[in-house]
Amino acid sequence: MRGHWSLDDRLERTLREVPFEVPAGTRAVTVRLGHDRSRGVIDLGCASPAGFRGWSGGARDEYTITARWATPGYLPGEPEPGTWHVWLRLHRIPPEGLDYTLDVTCSPVAPPEPPAPPEGPPAGDRPPRRDIPDVEGLRWFAGDFHAHTVHSDGGLTVGELAGLARARGLDFLAVTDHNTVSHHPWLAAADHGITLIPGQEVTTDRGHANVFGDVGWVDFREPADSWVEHAERAGGLISINHPLGGDCAWLLPLTRRPRVAEVWSSGWWDRRWGAPLAWADAWRDDVIAIGGSDFHRHGSDGLPGAPTTWVLAEDAGRVLDGVRAGRTAVSAGPDAPLLLRLGDELLALDAAGLVLVRPDGSRQVVRGDRALLPAADGPHRLETHDNEVMALCA
Repeated sequence: MRGHWSLDDRLERTLREVPFEVPAGTRAVTVRLGHDRSRGVIDLGCASPAGFRGWSGGARDEYTITARWATPGYLPGEPEPGTWHVWLRLHRIPPEGLDYTLDVTCSPVAPPEPPAPPEGPPAGDRPPRRDIPDVEGLRWFAGDFHAHTVHSDGGLTVGELAGLARARGLDFLAVTDHNTVSHHPWLAAADHGITLIPGQEVTTDRGHANVFGDVGWVDFREPADSWVEHAERAGGLISINHPLGGDCAWLLPLTRRPRVAEVWSSGWWDRRWGAPLAWADAWRDDVIAIGGSDFHRHGSDGLPGAPTTWVLAEDAGRVLDGVRAGRTAVSAGPDAPLLLRLGDELLALDAAGLVLVRPDGSRQVVRGDRALLPAADGPHRLETHDNEVMALCA
């Protein structure tokens, strides 16, 4: 198929579904998309008569689905006969339009599974944990709620990402590939030495949200209210991602605003800029702040744990319960200055000379590398003398 998408096409309807027929006896479906990437971007996905079969966005121009294996981002399974659809999202279309080609092959013979990418050497052991006291039988765990793998536009396999996060000193990591759940079976496939939380970044041109938990695929084509309902119905959690994040800032309407928000992301490159805190205050008065590196590959975004989210929970496998209860804190990294709530007190670690900002706006200089300070109701934070945010605490 050859065609042309105009800017009017994009404005009329961003997501297009191109039908094709899969005959009985098909063992492999392969789709190839061609267009001039120097002039525009068309995202790619797939649905079968049974429903969602995968999404790779702009990360790939080709995918294959067989009974036993599929291109990362897509779900393996028998290619059932009937009407399938190639999903094309007109992400960037120039004023003069964009030509494209689409080639669909239905083969009666499944090609051999491509060799798995090398996992590489282990990233190293987890460094010693910081000396943080338990709170009424609960423990503070360090983690990251936003990271990507080869199952969307990341550069590492699940195993490589887990090894890197473990070596950074994290106890848990949410793997949140874009608009897909093809990575979920890989999270528990081996003991990675770190708790991996299934997630997905529901991604549109007008905002991104992470849904955490084994909740099934969330349909990004539906209004954002349906994402919230899906997460709650399936026992998961949803967070608003990088709400001030450049061209992926949150612009979608919502009837009921989720309480969890990625207030701190690696895109907060100058933390003297108080807009993320102002956004959180305006979003709702009881925001549960989390942080996410949005890691894709080395040299891009922050490393896993930059920032680090700390959650007070029974164990690393129950961190989502801790988030639901609002027991969170965020620091610039696993070893960065830290502010944690211990009942009616705050523990400020490695924060000598920083300024504690209380909910009422009053300020106090922190003395010593391990200071206990009285806590008030509401969020606290640590800042430098020139108002650079160093740590947040619920």
